Amino acid sequence: MTTTSREVRFSLPSLEVAGKVWGEPGGVPVIGLHGWLDNAATFDRLAPALQGVHLVALDLAGHGLSDHLPMAGYSLWQQASIVLQVAGELGWDRFALLGHSMGAIISGVLAGSLPERILGAAMIDGLMPFTSEADDAPKQMARFFKSSLAVGNKRKPVYDSVEKAVSARVLGGTTPISRDAVSCLVERGLMPDHGGWTWRTDPQLMLPSALRFTNHHAVSFIEAIEAPTMLVLANQGVMHKHPQVLDRIERFKHIQLHKMDGGHHLHLEEQAPAVAALLNDFYAALPARDVSPA
Repeated sequence: MTTTSREVRFSLPSLEVAGKVWGEPGGVPVIGLHGWLDNAATFDRLAPALQGVHLVALDLAGHGLSDHLPMAGYSLWQQASIVLQVAGELGWDRFALLGHSMGAIISGVLAGSLPERILGAAMIDGLMPFTSEADDAPKQMARFFKSSLAVGNKRKPVYDSVEKAVSARVLGGTTPISRDAVSCLVERGLMPDHGGWTWRTDPQLMLPSALRFTNHHAVSFIEAIEAPTMLVLANQGVMHKHPQVLDRIERFKHIQLHKMDGGHHLHLEEQAPAVAALLNDFYAALPARDVSPA
């Protein structure tokens, strides 16, 4: 695949979505979905090593260079619906997925909901969302309401240099990540503000979910996946904090599971070539008759 990407924008009915494209039409059509608070640059070190793939990596709504959603919070199904609208703009009736973290969870929702649309789903250190049970729904909704009322009163931080923004992301991130990897994400995630720099991301992304899937909901989506599915699990990633999730993953026999040393962003770190090798094998094995030119 070409080492350089090109920018793309999709004018959808309710918002504009930005993205980065690697490869040419005729390769396996793949939509790339990044993690929470990241952007399409999460694939900058992975994409150039992919072969025979036409990758369209999106800035999901509220992230990167894409528009923000109206005041209502963000949900997995809203983001998944936007992915389908982009696929329509591309003319892709069937396509494969490449998702990291939140993007992997959205990939699972799509693959489980619309198996006839998905050629294959490759996931990196993400599979099922955080869940809660039905009895917890009123308290969860209350947390959302209270936080949404306060979000307008919070100001984004302004940094006097890009380097200080990088340092803030390294120190304040929810998972360990190298400064080098953060630099890729920050370049696309900042905008000028009052003589300095602040985050482009929508403050609403920090709100608690209004509703969460129950564990039964989450498992049902994964069990409904029919397309070839692969999960690259980081041995020092986020899911190792949740033993019950790991146990469930081991029981999904229809998912190709590859465990690899590295942190949550291993695809953006020094493990990127090894992750790319797994992805190349995965996409190359998709049935040839299903791979249509874009």
